[in-house]
Amino acid sequence: MVDFHKRILFSDEEHFWSNGYVKKQNCRIWSEANPQVYVETPLHPEKLTVWCALWAGGILLQNVEGHNVTVNGDRYRAMITNFFIPEWNNHDVQELWFQQDGATCHTARATIDLLKDTFGDRLISRFGPVNWPPRSCDLTPLDYFLWGYVKSLVFADKPQTRDHLEDNIRRVMADIRPQMLEKVIKNWTSRLDYIRASRGSPMPDIIFKM
Repeated sequence: MVDFHKRILFSDEEHFWSNGYVKKQNCRIWSEANPQVYVETPLHPEKLTVWCALWAGGILLQNVEGHNVTVNGDRYRAMITNFFIPEWNNHDVQELWFQQDGATCHTARATIDLLKDTFGDRLISRFGPVNWPPRSCDLTPLDYFLWGYVKSLVFADKPQTRDHLEDNIRRVMADIRPQMLEKVIKNWTSRLDYIRASRGSPMPDIIFKM
């Protein structure tokens, strides 16, 4: 398919902590020796959980229910049903593929059935018609670009309230233009070429180019 890479909706959720803490889950250190790295974790700050889907043409953004909320299968499925599918239909974009990682909250049988009803065989997911790699750190544009870019701007003025934090997130997301997203997706294809050539080894020389 021509321009297939531009027809994938990459999706995931991320926590935005009120104190500006940045989760290091997607950071990896490749070293033969123990790097002796210590990761600070917040004790009790509030967090806002945000879900979005990104493709070359735009971003669909949704706050997951409430704050300090853990995403589970029921909440994820409710978000897909009540927000994502109606919003996606409003964009009048046909033949897009939907991608999600293999998190347990994403892959309950009822959720996979719901996504299959919507996308048919155009579902890239564990237990879906097309498998997504189970260990694929920094392989989607959300991991290697979106979350870090958005947080660098969202916390620039040190938001002190949940409303301020949410307003910043929506403003920064709304300012991301399709021209930038096309460059992001192009970078994604470069990463895939590198992975194939290196047979899955670390990617120390790959950087995001604006």
